[in-house]
Amino acid sequence: MDITVLICTRNRASTLRDCLESLTDSQLPQGVQWEVVVVDNHSSDQTCEVVKEFCHLLPGRFRYLYEATPGKSYALNAGIEAAKGSVVAFMDDDVKVTSTWLFHLTAPLLKGECAGTGGRTLPEKLIPLPSWLALSGPYALGGILAAMFDLGNEACELDRAPYGANMAFRRSMFEKYGGFRVDLGPSPCSDVPRPNEDTEFGRRLMAAGERLRYEPLAVVYHPISAERIEKNYFLSWWFDYGRASMREGGRKSDIFGVPRHWIVIPKIILRFLIPSTIKWALSIRPQRRFYKKCWIWVALGQMREMRRLYGTKAVG
Repeated sequence: MDITVLICTRNRASTLRDCLESLTDSQLPQGVQWEVVVVDNHSSDQTCEVVKEFCHLLPGRFRYLYEATPGKSYALNAGIEAAKGSVVAFMDDDVKVTSTWLFHLTAPLLKGECAGTGGRTLPEKLIPLPSWLALSGPYALGGILAAMFDLGNEACELDRAPYGANMAFRRSMFEKYGGFRVDLGPSPCSDVPRPNEDTEFGRRLMAAGERLRYEPLAVVYHPISAERIEKNYFLSWWFDYGRASMREGGRKSDIFGVPRHWIVIPKIILRFLIPSTIKWALSIRPQRRFYKKCWIWVALGQMREMRRLYGTKAVG
């Protein structure tokens, strides 16, 4: 098997059907063998029935896998374990792909040119946005709504990790570097920060010297979730992002005998929290003002995670 497309899902049967339907039109060179593995992460809706409908219509192309442990990283790792392809491509359960998406995303990997790829993720359609929210420009926050990833029209080597809505890796990378961290990513457990399970893996590979490539012709379209266009949702997400960014590095040793959090927490306050708060207070433009407020929440999330890592009560 050359390629496994891996989709993790939980209670999204309504969007999953369109997602799988878009995959059935995929165009790949003759002789390239590929499959789609859908991992049902403890859904209580019609997810199983939707997937098995495709399994019946296209036997050998679609496979259904159930993962009982709630948490996206658990589902991802179960899917990787079950994958038969030498390349594993990832997509979200609510996106739609172009017919050439899979070919462009995986061709460099099948040729052995790089360790991983990231494609272009665009919003499925634009909807009216509040004055405080920007999808592009210096104060863009659209990645939270539609996993937007657009580095232009030219293929290039990546200097940042791709997003899980549109990425692929050689399967050997998971054998060499391990799977996705279960202490990161969407989970019903409140102690697990929502973001970074996907980007952490990409950063792990780049830190080890592996090459990742941007493929602009590997296009997926991601819906903009209207119910998420609330300030509280964004602030909560960025707070979790701050937590996740600290959790990636883990607990570290003292610095010349001084407990690390005694140094890091004041550094966060001086370098990030205070400057962001001043810029937020002085900003007039709604988009810039809310963008700076989000970075205040990032700093608060970082400080909260330092408390968890080092067991200190220095931060409320």
